Amino acid sequence: MARFTLPRDLYHGKGALETLKTLKGKKAVVVVGGGAMKRNGFLQKAEDYLKEAGMEVMLIEGVEPDPSVTTVMNGAAKMLEFEPDWIVAMGGGSPIDAAKAMWIKYEYPDCTFEDMCKIFGIPELRKKAHFCAIPSTSGTATEVTAFSVITDYDKGIKYPLADFEITPDVAIVDPELAETMPQKLVAHTGMDAMTHAIEAYVSTANNDYTDPLAIHAIEMIMKELIPSYNGDMDARAKMHNAQCLAGMSFSNALLGIVHSMAHKTGAIFQDYGAHIIHGAANAMYLPKVIAFNAKDETAKKRYGVIADYMGLGGANDEEKVALLIQYLRKMNDDLNIPQCIKNYGADSYPCEQGFVPEEVFLERLPSIAKEAIGDACTGSNPRTPSQEEMEKLLKCCYYDLEVDF
Repeated sequence: MARFTLPRDLYHGKGALETLKTLKGKKAVVVVGGGAMKRNGFLQKAEDYLKEAGMEVMLIEGVEPDPSVTTVMNGAAKMLEFEPDWIVAMGGGSPIDAAKAMWIKYEYPDCTFEDMCKIFGIPELRKKAHFCAIPSTSGTATEVTAFSVITDYDKGIKYPLADFEITPDVAIVDPELAETMPQKLVAHTGMDAMTHAIEAYVSTANNDYTDPLAIHAIEMIMKELIPSYNGDMDARAKMHNAQCLAGMSFSNALLGIVHSMAHKTGAIFQDYGAHIIHGAANAMYLPKVIAFNAKDETAKKRYGVIADYMGLGGANDEEKVALLIQYLRKMNDDLNIPQCIKNYGADSYPCEQGFVPEEVFLERLPSIAKEAIGDACTGSNPRTPSQEEMEKLLKCCYYDLEVDF
């Protein structure tokens, strides 16, 4: 038996933010990030709509990119004091992910972060509050997923929380919020969405309910991402829908080792002055993982189907896989994303020598590989890599080497 879970209600289209004034409750806490929602007037609108609904409103502001365990615990403490019956998270993936984890701690104050990390082991929520998610970026799709990613900065590791309990009750997908994204964010979130759709389609948990969502998302992203990156606001609105469709698919079909590797390399080099931004990591690793997974016959056929829907050509599955890899690498070039860690600058742009020194990468490689294999996303990957294979694959991602194993 399999399960397919989405938010109870999803409101989409321009002006959908106004849906907030229809929510029923007494108190709402609004969780936001670094200030973009306030600067662009969306936070004030959200507050006004919630007050129009008759609710007292409290703000939790300043959730950082790659939210920390500390941020989660501090936010939950504020919720315990305020006692909201609605948690409204708005902004990029970070404030929404953080709010999901705060929600768990709010409902179960004795729950530790380690408890939260038990895959599909979160107790029943909604005893105190319901959850509404409003994305401002077009990539993570956390507004419709059973996932949250929280960073333990002491370990330099990102941990995915996974349970259908944290799937939001209401998602508001309003493209007006995405119009304010800077160009670099459009690129990274867009390739995150492409990775979600491709990994979901070849996941061992794919099914008849998730496949159409993944394929249509891929077709839309292929058509709309580059124009959105170049400032086309109609394409930007369509990308906001496409990333949400990809999220619906992967939340139920799960992901693969592109995400496992991105989770374990994102913050591990922070002592050298930067993170490898999640969407950029996915973009760099995806072509390598496709080559690795395509050694599995079932995965190869499914990559071939993706290439067919994209109209890439190819006389057989081997050629189709090669053309798919080539196409994704060209997208990285068009979006100014590096092809490998070695050329990943501290500002995320391609450069001759990136911020991660070779000797540091090689020293930490065994540990990164071990953590990646143990990541929650590895279990649904078409091929289960050994420690040796994961190390080789990560080396290919560092040096931009061809994957032939």
